[in-house]
Amino acid sequence: MPTIQVRNIPNDMYMQIQYLAAQEQRSIAEQTIILLKESLNNNNANKNRRRMTLKKMEDLTIPDVLLPDPVTLLREDRER
Repeated sequence: MPTIQVRNIPNDMYMQIQYLAAQEQRSIAEQTIILLKESLNNNNANKNRRRMTLKKMEDLTIPDVLLPDPVTLLREDRER
């Protein structure tokens, strides 16, 4: 299995990982792997959610024919 070595981890981050590992009765290495997996899964889920949202927005696009001319709207508003 490949190995990753990380240097210069901020002390507060290390302490959080150490605390989580102790809570789950895991080693720091095991906890770090779990945190990396969760982060990667969340990142992929967020990308998929964004794609789906953009697709829905494209499907909801109103044709230009139905929209009023913005210049006309501005002129009408200024003339009030």
